[in-house]
Amino acid sequence: MQLGIRLHDTRELPFEERIADVHRLGFACGHLALAKVIREFPTTDEALTPGLAMYIRNVFAKNNVDIAVLGCYLNLADPNKEQLEKTVHRYMAHIRFASLLGCGVVGTETGAPNEAYAFTPQCHTEEALKLFIERVRPVVKYAETMGVILGIEPVYRHIVSDPKRARRVLDEIGSPNLQIIFDPVNLLDIANYRERQAIMEEAIDLLGPDVAMVHLKDFYIQDGEMLFTGCGLGEMDYTAVLKFMKERKPFIHATLEDTVPENNQQAKEYILQRYAEV
Repeated sequence: MQLGIRLHDTRELPFEERIADVHRLGFACGHLALAKVIREFPTTDEALTPGLAMYIRNVFAKNNVDIAVLGCYLNLADPNKEQLEKTVHRYMAHIRFASLLGCGVVGTETGAPNEAYAFTPQCHTEEALKLFIERVRPVVKYAETMGVILGIEPVYRHIVSDPKRARRVLDEIGSPNLQIIFDPVNLLDIANYRERQAIMEEAIDLLGPDVAMVHLKDFYIQDGEMLFTGCGLGEMDYTAVLKFMKERKPFIHATLEDTVPENNQQAKEYILQRYAEV
């Protein structure tokens, strides 16, 4: 495992200083969401030139930090056709940029069939799943031409809400350039968190061969709601996930999520210790 962090969870510093700080903290890789990390210059679609890619790539290389995933978390199920066109253009710009960055994965969640990108029961319908498959297909096709993996992240409150639906998307698209970002906690909700062990095992069984990278965070229940936190600060048992990574995914990128600068070292040490024990 190569353990990293979601870069916009780290101390807000000028871009070059921020990546140097990530290296100083002992992280091997980062989840890069351009607009959330870079303030000094624009990261609009037209700004994503080969020259900018080389600059960013060199900053990371100088600090021995990999770009584990380039985040592009937009809604491919948006019913607003004008907004959808902009979204698809943004995905393609990110995929092209990733190919120049030397970053193998562009990451996305799977949206909701409404403009608000909000959870409704409609997210879990057959119609929503068919819509997502239809919308993601051309994006995957473009990823194939650029030699980049599109990593979809199943999330309980989005369209691809469980391992079975994720497996169906992979099978229907049928492309090696469509793979999985495995965030175990995102498969949980207040409705199912008590069955988390069975859900983790099902996810590993159905999706394991296609997992490209892993996100690691924790959760706790408060006032009937599920809230996220850094690893080791909640109720999550990582044994099955870390064992899967150790035995089947050598040197896989795994990034911490929902940390803050005050606890990212605690979360890092917790995961490294658990990984050594499994």
